[in-house]
Amino acid sequence: MTTHPKDVLFVDGKPLPAIPVCEHFAGNEKFIRRAFEKQRTTAVAGQPLFDVLCDLEDGAAPGRERETAEMAAELVAGSDNAFGRAGVRIHDASHPHCVKDVEIAVRIAGSRLAYVTLPKCDSRMDALKVASYMNHVAEECGHRRLIPLHVMIETHNGLRDVFDIVDLGQIEGVNLGIMDFVSSHQGAIPASAMSSPGQFDHPLVRRAKLRVSAAALGAGALPIHGITQDYRDASVAEADARRAREEFGYLRQYSIHPDQILPIVRGMQPDAEEIGDAAAILLSAQAAHWGPVGHQGKLHDRASFRYFWQLLDRAWRTGAAVPADAIQAFFDKEPQ
Repeated sequence: MTTHPKDVLFVDGKPLPAIPVCEHFAGNEKFIRRAFEKQRTTAVAGQPLFDVLCDLEDGAAPGRERETAEMAAELVAGSDNAFGRAGVRIHDASHPHCVKDVEIAVRIAGSRLAYVTLPKCDSRMDALKVASYMNHVAEECGHRRLIPLHVMIETHNGLRDVFDIVDLGQIEGVNLGIMDFVSSHQGAIPASAMSSPGQFDHPLVRRAKLRVSAAALGAGALPIHGITQDYRDASVAEADARRAREEFGYLRQYSIHPDQILPIVRGMQPDAEEIGDAAAILLSAQAAHWGPVGHQGKLHDRASFRYFWQLLDRAWRTGAAVPADAIQAFFDKEPQ
């Protein structure tokens, strides 16, 4: 009987959250419904390539916060949310509608709500306040699971405290909100750092990206890369996703236009050679009962097996071509 990598490689710790590598912002009913439709039509092997993030913050007109929250929550709870992979971005912790957003979303859609995103998370107390209220409402409604919390770091205080913020066990993802972060420097960082290549090259922004990524990964959460401003040329989003993954350790990215979704997924995919090597190494390791194996003149053991399993799992979840024998061995599927 063969043993699956997940059963032997993570006994001393947990793997990173296995969620889609892209999440798409949608701010009104029409865009949310379109996003759900695209989520269904682009799914691979019965799993979505991206999450839908319903925006209750910028998507809500002043005075219509409750109506927007109820509309989004009902869509998340409904049949359009075929995979249960939709979240909501609420108002920030200082906003008077923050707790109302939480209450509406959890009461209406709690059993199908993939996560809640908190923008402008300025401190551990902000995250704790929202997480505690989420849990309180969920318990009142009889929901047994903890709904994951994602946080957006957009301020000086948030960046300074990010390691303490992500240490809360309920946090699944951490994002650097690039536009608000640059704006918070009051002109000390040029506007060119809001988009590429400046957002990767400006020293203060590089420092912030690396700090957020290191904090997230150290706490077992996913670093989530921010938006690509250029929505006309989808290749820019793909290049941003690839650079964010390869140079900064980000494993997920926001999309602000439907045409960016699949390019972001491609940018987050491992390349074909990496996938082939990972499959070969893991199949050899499984045959050796997860003892050390050699591959192309290099020795591999459980430390590198964990790396290659996460790479192969990400390839599978992003719809990349995975060798047929690895699909049958590790994903319990027949090759397409």
